[in-house]
Amino acid sequence: MLTIRALLALLMAAPLIAAATWFPLLEWIAGVYTAGVVLLFALDWRLAKGKDRFVVTRIHDNRLSLGAGNPIRIIVDNLDALPAYFSVRDETPDEFETEKWVLQGEAPAGESWEGQYSVQPLRRGDYRFGNLHIRWLGPLKLVVRQAAVPAERSVKVYPNLLDIRRYDLMLKQNRLQEMGLRHTRMFGEGTEYERLREYLQDDDYRRINWKATARHNRPISVEYQTERSQNILIMLDTGRMMQSPVAQIAKLDYVINAALLLTYVATGKGDKVGLLSFSDRIEAFVSPKQGRGQFYSLLELLYRTEPQRVEPDFRKAFAYLGLKHRRRSLVVVFTDLTGGSGIQALVDNVTRLSRQHLPLVVTISDPDIITAAEQVPMDSTGAYRRAAAENWLADRRFTLGLLHRKGVLTLDVPANQLSLSVINRYLEIKGRTRL
Repeated sequence: MLTIRALLALLMAAPLIAAATWFPLLEWIAGVYTAGVVLLFALDWRLAKGKDRFVVTRIHDNRLSLGAGNPIRIIVDNLDALPAYFSVRDETPDEFETEKWVLQGEAPAGESWEGQYSVQPLRRGDYRFGNLHIRWLGPLKLVVRQAAVPAERSVKVYPNLLDIRRYDLMLKQNRLQEMGLRHTRMFGEGTEYERLREYLQDDDYRRINWKATARHNRPISVEYQTERSQNILIMLDTGRMMQSPVAQIAKLDYVINAALLLTYVATGKGDKVGLLSFSDRIEAFVSPKQGRGQFYSLLELLYRTEPQRVEPDFRKAFAYLGLKHRRRSLVVVFTDLTGGSGIQALVDNVTRLSRQHLPLVVTISDPDIITAAEQVPMDSTGAYRRAAAENWLADRRFTLGLLHRKGVLTLDVPANQLSLSVINRYLEIKGRTRL
C-alpha cells in the first residue's frame, strides 16, 4: 500500500510526460524518474521488513465485567534496529461496545510501545477475540505494510467485578464515601459488645457500665457494634420482564451486579448470604453461608443465570423459601413490578413473609417510560404512548404504596444507581439493628 507521499512523488512525473508532446527528451527523463521512484518503493518495502520484526500482545483480565469499561492493553515490541510507526486494530467480539479500537503508536528501535482501549460487554457469556492487525510505515514513509498477528483468545464476561475491586480499594483507603456509600460502621447502634470508653455528654445513661465506672472513678460507657453472622437471603426473579433492557443491558444483569456486590460487602462484614432464584419454578437455592468462598460460589451460579420467558410464580418461590429457610433474615427480593395477578401474589406473600423475616423489595425504574410519560404528544400514537406510560407508572406507585402501608421495605431506583442504593439500604438496616 502506498502513502500520500508516494502518490505525490508519482504524480510529479505527470508534467514531464505531458511536456514530452513538445520535447520528446522529457519522455525519457520521466521514464527514468518513474523507475527511480519505483525502486525507492521497493527499497522502502524491503527496509520495512515483515511482521516478524514485531511482537504484538493483547493483555486483559480473564474475566471481563458486564456493563463496565474493561481496559484492553496492546503491547508492541519493535525488534528491529529502526524505529517503527504503526497502527494496531483489534478484532473484538461483535456484541461488545468498543471505544477507540484502532490505536496508533511509535516504538523506537529495540523498544516497546503500549496502548489501551476499552470494551463494554452488554451480555454475560463466553466470547472470543480475533486476531490483531498491524500496519506500519517503511523508513522512507513511502509504503505501508500490514499483517495479521494470530491472537485469538476466548474470554468470559461475568457480572461487574470492577465495582467490587473498587470497593475493596476504597475500603482499604477509608474512602468509601467517594463511591457514594455511607459510613459502614456505626458504634453505639448495635447490640454486640465492642469496647469500653469514657462517658460522653450525648451518651444514653443506660449504656453506663457501673462496675467499670466504680473501678475507674469516672463514668464509663459500653460501646456496641452492629451484629455479625446475620442472615441475608437474596430472592432473584428471573421471569420474562427481567430480560427487558435499560440502556442496552437487561434488568436481570443490573440486578445480578447489585446482588454480587451485596454478597461481597455482607460476607466481608461477617454475615451469611444465600440465594434463591426463580421463574415459574425454582431455578436454584443456596443456603446462607459466611466467607469469601460463598461469594465465589454465587458468582459462578449467577454467571450462568439467564432470564426465562415465563411469568414468575411468587407463591411457589415464597413457599419454597418457607420450607428451606426459617431463621429470621433480611430477604432482598429483586423483581419487576409489572402489574396483574402476579403482583398481587407478590404483595400477599411478602406481607406474610414479614411476620418472620425482614423483606426488602427492590425494583428498577425505567427511564424510557418516565420520559414517555412526560413528553407532549404530537399525534395519536404519541398520546397513546403517553397514556400507557402514565398508567404503568400509576400502577407501579400504587403497588409500592401498598407494600409500604403493609410495613414492607421498598427500594425503587434507576438502573445505574441500583448497586450502591442496595448497599446503603443494607448498611442502614444493620446500623439500626432492624434484624
